[in-house]
Amino acid sequence: MDDDSIAAEWDAEALVFDDEPHHALTEASMRAAWAEVLRDALPTAPSTVADLGCGTGSVSVLLAEQGYAVHGIDVSPEMVARARAKASAHGVEASFDVGDAGDPRIAPVDVVLTRHVAWAVSDLDAAVGRWVSCLRPGGRLVLVEGLWSNGAGLASGVLADVVRRHLPSVSVRELDDPVLWGYELTDSRYLLVARTGA
Repeated sequence: MDDDSIAAEWDAEALVFDDEPHHALTEASMRAAWAEVLRDALPTAPSTVADLGCGTGSVSVLLAEQGYAVHGIDVSPEMVARARAKASAHGVEASFDVGDAGDPRIAPVDVVLTRHVAWAVSDLDAAVGRWVSCLRPGGRLVLVEGLWSNGAGLASGVLADVVRRHLPSVSVRELDDPVLWGYELTDSRYLLVARTGA
């Protein structure tokens, strides 16, 4: 599938993307739970965060509210438009651009964050290498992924093995609290954090 087709597909998805509770992050308890997960994984604000595959910007906005300097990137112009509108509605500063999450063209940042993106890139090893190259010394790669009951996604061991080719310090934490997702899980969701050298 070419880039235009992928963008068009996600433009259509943007119309219903926030119907999923953990995409919208409008529920107070869910927002608080995600804020805690991310606070534990990220360096302190005002670190710079690239939110790659940012969708409608819910995580970007959540981080901006905590004082992070956030730059969201998504292949879908409609997703980016909605992310900008969401940041404006929440009264926070965050920048958003249309671009390829698997090959971002960004200045070095403290954190590269993706949520349910790694499983969808065409060449995972190459994408992880590019993400790591975007990190400053002491930076962190923070990946939220899963292996879903429909067979899509990535097992945590598979992703960890790929990331370890680029960064030796890798930790994985299960994200099985139903508050994070809005329902009881029947599959695997996890957080992977990898760090560069100081």
